[in-house]
Amino acid sequence: MKIVVDMMGADLGVLPIIEGVSKALASRAFEPILVGDAKKAKAFISKDLASKVEVIDCPDFIRMEEQATEALKRKEASIFVGMDILKNGADALVSAGHSGATMGLATLKLGRIKGVSRPALCTLMPSVGKRASLCLDVGANTDCKAEYLLDFAILGYEYAKSVLGYDNPTVGILANGEEDSKGDSLTKEAFKLIHDYPLFAENTSIFKGNVEGNDIFVNSVDVVVCDGFVGNIVLKTTEGVASAIGSIFKTTIKEHFSAKIGAFLLKEAFDTLKQKTDYAEYGGAPLLGVNKAVVISHGKSNARAIECAIYQAIRAKESGVAQKMAQAFSHKNVGTQSPPVS
Repeated sequence: MKIVVDMMGADLGVLPIIEGVSKALASRAFEPILVGDAKKAKAFISKDLASKVEVIDCPDFIRMEEQATEALKRKEASIFVGMDILKNGADALVSAGHSGATMGLATLKLGRIKGVSRPALCTLMPSVGKRASLCLDVGANTDCKAEYLLDFAILGYEYAKSVLGYDNPTVGILANGEEDSKGDSLTKEAFKLIHDYPLFAENTSIFKGNVEGNDIFVNSVDVVVCDGFVGNIVLKTTEGVASAIGSIFKTTIKEHFSAKIGAFLLKEAFDTLKQKTDYAEYGGAPLLGVNKAVVISHGKSNARAIECAIYQAIRAKESGVAQKMAQAFSHKNVGTQSPPVS
């Protein structure tokens, strides 16, 4: 399995990207294709790792302050070259660089799955249950139509079932109340579309209707559907709260001796809490709705985040989720698929 890894554009440089690849290779068999500044990369690639990876030299990259559309013009940029490699035979791509550039190129070069109006970014959210909740869209589409939310429901359901291995995953729409009458005009229209869609209408136990923000963290449903504007705010707020709680714990423990003793006794519980709330453990946000596996990692990703993002990409390919999504969308009578471009 060939995994393209974009080394450029991450906040912490190429080192954590290379370390993440190395750690993933210790656990899984795959062929990494590293795309980026070869001179910078080779300073961190050991002789042993050099024999296991292919490095494609692309010093240029799309910077975070640049517009995503720049990626369409910069054919020498790392994400442009990496997406070409994915289109022409590789199996998956991981990038912690410019997310907008990655999403735009993936949509244009790989093409949308037939029936998908808009691809969506999804992410795993921590919950008190054994299952993490899947939330989408979390930023790819800030202005949505109701049919987009239907797409997100189908995509999320298939990803939860095929990649995460959830038995009988359930779906809900994020709203300001659980009652069917709640929500804005967008969610009310989307509610009806999802309720009546064959996949959900034929198995009424899947679609649970409206859910509230607190339901995300108790796993009331496995897949939480929302537009990208709301989803991105939910995601960033969750990251902020998790970080703040961690800082409060650390400060309190340092200031009080009794707290240090308690922390020692509760180390296992704290480790579990950290694992559930640490974005690095989830790796990144898969872009669902395109014809190959693309995982977009956080710009500040450390080695563990890149390692887990690679595992996500491998699972997506192994599960054949793109083909399963295409089958799920076969009921959806919409326009033709947008063709890939050169």
